[in-house]
Amino acid sequence: MEAVQTQEKKKISKSEYLKSWIPYRIQRYWFFVGATVVALALPWIKIDGNHIFLLSFDHKKLHLAGTVFDMQELYLMPFLLMLLFIGIFAATVVGGRAWCGWACPQTIFRVIYRDLIETKILGLRKRISNKQKEPDFSTTENKIKKVLGILLWSLVALVAAADFIWFFVPPEEFFGYLMDPDEHMTFLGFFLGIAFFLIIDVVFLKEDFCVYICPYSRVQSVLYDDDTIMAIYDVKRGGEIYHGHGNEKAKQFSKQKELLSVEPNAECTTCESCVTVCPTHIDIRKGLQLECINCLECVDACTQVMGSLGKESLVRWSSEKEALRYEGKTNYFRTKVIAYFVVLVMILVALFVMGSEKEHMLINVNKGMRLYKVIDNGVVQNDYLFLIQNTEADTHTFTFEVVNNDKIRIVRPQDPKITIEAGKKSKMVVILETSEQLAKSNTDVSIPVKIKAYAIDDKSKKIVIYRDLVFTYPKFDQLKK
Repeated sequence: MEAVQTQEKKKISKSEYLKSWIPYRIQRYWFFVGATVVALALPWIKIDGNHIFLLSFDHKKLHLAGTVFDMQELYLMPFLLMLLFIGIFAATVVGGRAWCGWACPQTIFRVIYRDLIETKILGLRKRISNKQKEPDFSTTENKIKKVLGILLWSLVALVAAADFIWFFVPPEEFFGYLMDPDEHMTFLGFFLGIAFFLIIDVVFLKEDFCVYICPYSRVQSVLYDDDTIMAIYDVKRGGEIYHGHGNEKAKQFSKQKELLSVEPNAECTTCESCVTVCPTHIDIRKGLQLECINCLECVDACTQVMGSLGKESLVRWSSEKEALRYEGKTNYFRTKVIAYFVVLVMILVALFVMGSEKEHMLINVNKGMRLYKVIDNGVVQNDYLFLIQNTEADTHTFTFEVVNNDKIRIVRPQDPKITIEAGKKSKMVVILETSEQLAKSNTDVSIPVKIKAYAIDDKSKKIVIYRDLVFTYPKFDQLKK
């Protein structure tokens, strides 16, 4: 009895159903606009002269949230990559291929080219709602429009390629490199190569990139569960349309005439609106398919048609549990989702903690070739090579001292100070000496020494770093010599 009730037609007025309905297509367009503005503006925004995000291979620097990290501090990169991939996986578990339909650059680029340039500007396509019918290029007019469309997209592709490179080469240097191409041929090759790829991809590969090349569609199948929300066709209300299931394109089914006879109580009108609007050429009525990118165009199409009949859409963005099997509401806070959330929070905390511990100067200490040197009156010396780097944006004067052993002192340089420009490195030989008897042993003794290095012109006292090294003290019979 309950199953029969779920299949009953739910009559509502057209005005009531469509009054507050905002098509997902329009929502996606606004989301695309916001994502585009953010992507274009982000490389230009600076905090204290540093970028929000910049991975500069030229300068060997990472800018993150206005803080500059040297390549030696790239321990943060694995956390950023984990955040990216686990974040996408978590979004897939909850919202299916929401990334593909709502945030993937490939989808945004195709919408710009197909819906804006081909349809709105040039009129090659008559309707946005029909993505199955390709433009007729047999006429000279349409051939000219095709060329114009490629030229318009080429301009957009150049901007998109530049925006991508801006996250690796800052805009202020990017345009300087363009003005001197002979000295930056590799850079120019990357720039034009990315733009050329975008032209081939968007104009010629189209959604075949999503279907056949992108590995994400294959990954999704192991991430989905019964509560993952996706575009779902309600078989109980609409009726089963095709024999069996498969992943062939919808147009192949129409040729094979696999349509079932429409059941008496089935609500699907077989108008094919959900099929013709699909950018990846599938029929959502066949169930979950790898080609579906969750763009929800089919949901909009069915909502429009069924709403005009005073009925709810047969295709909804919901879960199999709720929209297909009627087993209750979708559980958004299930164990898997909570686990992903916990992992993401842990990564964010680790990223924040490690990022807050940025070293404002770097110093590497290497022991000299000789173990030690004994000079007159039992004085023992150890020599080291210090490599000091100023990771700040200003020039600083650095000094260093021994802080844990007053019997060991620095004898070279006599005045341990060094001025280093912003982002530069400098080497110096440092000799530690002691005239005290630190040990009396039949073997060489390793004595721990802590070096404090800091900027003497730093009023905030934040530019300070400690390094542990070993002072080798000779065995007793070596001292007697």
